[in-house]
Amino acid sequence: MSGSEGAPTIRIGSRTDLPFLREMLFEAAFWRAGAERPPLADGLARPELAKLLAGWGRPGDTAFIAESPACERLGAAWYRFWSSDDHSYGYVGPEVPELAFSVRADARGRGVGEALLRALLAHAAGHGVKAVSLSVELENAALRLYQRLGFRRVGRASGAATLLAPTAKA
Repeated sequence: MSGSEGAPTIRIGSRTDLPFLREMLFEAAFWRAGAERPPLADGLARPELAKLLAGWGRPGDTAFIAESPACERLGAAWYRFWSSDDHSYGYVGPEVPELAFSVRADARGRGVGEALLRALLAHAAGHGVKAVSLSVELENAALRLYQRLGFRRVGRASGAATLLAPTAKA
């Protein structure tokens, strides 16, 4: 975790965290170690990615940020509600927000991701959200974390799975 060890602090995100959410979206989209990656701006300009944070701050947009004891941002988890006419890969319905998530490569394997997801699921449950969904490529190591936290497959397309989890299990 680049210096300071210890349990991360999890806080609710704000619009000022949007640049970091963009970085984490890039990491989530281009997660394969050793694979060639476009520059950040080019990667996030792809229409299927650009829309995911466009207009951030609309009703229901919710983010959590993990920080080290030295206040270094380590990862982010967020969700948004979509409609049947405008949605992303993990869409299951307008009442189920789709989750996005990433942890910086140097902070992985230390419980940061699990802490983020548990905080986000608990918050969602406390705000009347019954379930959240996401899309994950089947070879992504994060799949095991999602399954441990109660996510179950509800769809599959092109090497990726759509997962759904009830928020009450957080």
